[in-house]
Amino acid sequence: MSKKQNNRKQILFLCQFAILLAIEIIVCFTPLGTLPSLGMLSATLSHVPVIITAVILGIKAGALMGLAFGACSFIYWTFVAPGAFSFLYTPFYTLGEYSGNFGSLLICFVPRILIGVVTVLVMKGMMKIVKNEFAAAAIAGVLGTLTNTFLVLLGIYVFFGQEYYSMAVSDGSQTLLAFLGMVVLTNGLPEAVIGGAAASAVAVPVKRAVSKKYL
Repeated sequence: MSKKQNNRKQILFLCQFAILLAIEIIVCFTPLGTLPSLGMLSATLSHVPVIITAVILGIKAGALMGLAFGACSFIYWTFVAPGAFSFLYTPFYTLGEYSGNFGSLLICFVPRILIGVVTVLVMKGMMKIVKNEFAAAAIAGVLGTLTNTFLVLLGIYVFFGQEYYSMAVSDGSQTLLAFLGMVVLTNGLPEAVIGGAAASAVAVPVKRAVSKKYL
């Protein structure tokens, strides 16, 4: 690859990443990124730019966009709109006897970074099995999203199980695991479907179009 082609590729990469980062910030800080939810945790579209970035730009860019997702979430729950469950995502928030800690940072950042990592790894693996980029991307988008869902809920269970249970299931009508299972159904599955659709219907066509025109 010539120096000119390499510079062109780098500029294209930066432009694509910047656009996707702008979209990430919009969905994180505006109502456009919030889905109607039946659970105690809000459903979101913030994972979508991470998945699209991972499919188009690769594992490092996907992980970096996941980090941006985590940073936006941290800023939002710490400074913009702190609420009853903010302590789950930031150590700098206290509500009565409930306070965030180092576990909050793990919940806020690690699952989001792994969205992009898992998406790329699954897509590469599925390409060897299904031999279809659209199908592979759809499966990767679903599993990348579910990675975030399950790790966030696992973090809540490990670090804030009793606190979350006391607030979310105050009447003791069901166990914490049963309640978290309902969160997966009401929030996680819709998010996963959207993530898979975005990867297949948006990311793959954009990747092909850009590669054909500019690379």
